[in-house]
Amino acid sequence: MNTGIGMLLSNTAGYERLFDLDFQLLSDSLLTIIAVFVLFLILSYNLFNPARKILEDRKNKIQNDIATAQNDKDAALAMKEEYEGKLKDVDKEVEQILSEARKKAMDNENKIIAEARKEAAAIIERANVEAQLEKQKVVDEVKQEMVAIASLMAGKVVSANIDTEIQDSLINETLKEIGDSTWLS
Repeated sequence: MNTGIGMLLSNTAGYERLFDLDFQLLSDSLLTIIAVFVLFLILSYNLFNPARKILEDRKNKIQNDIATAQNDKDAALAMKEEYEGKLKDVDKEVEQILSEARKKAMDNENKIIAEARKEAAAIIERANVEAQLEKQKVVDEVKQEMVAIASLMAGKVVSANIDTEIQDSLINETLKEIGDSTWLS
């Protein structure tokens, strides 16, 4: 067993310089650092840069969306103000149109009333003229009847052999009895 323990001891004697800085340890460490750095560069180029680019693109898209939303909001507010202004103008136009319509209606009403008054005056005037004509016609008819009556009386008087003076006096007397008021009413 001596040989097994001796070997073990001889192996331990070789491990004394385990953490000593020798050239092999430095070269391995340097190669490991270079490998990690190269791996980092490769990963950075293949993995981190695309991820950063995606994140940057997303950030830019979100900023653009926010800017677009703000612009849309500003445009909507401007449109709202414009439409409110137009609504106020429309209300004013409606009032103006209604006012003009009322004015035209009043003008038409006054025109119709004036025409109706003219027409009524014309109708009254025609009625007065017709009444005057009818009155004159009646007066003429009464006079004709009086003449007929007077002629009849004259015929009776002549048949009674009365002289002209008596006949004139009878006609005047008859006319006085009938009078002007009889045929005027």
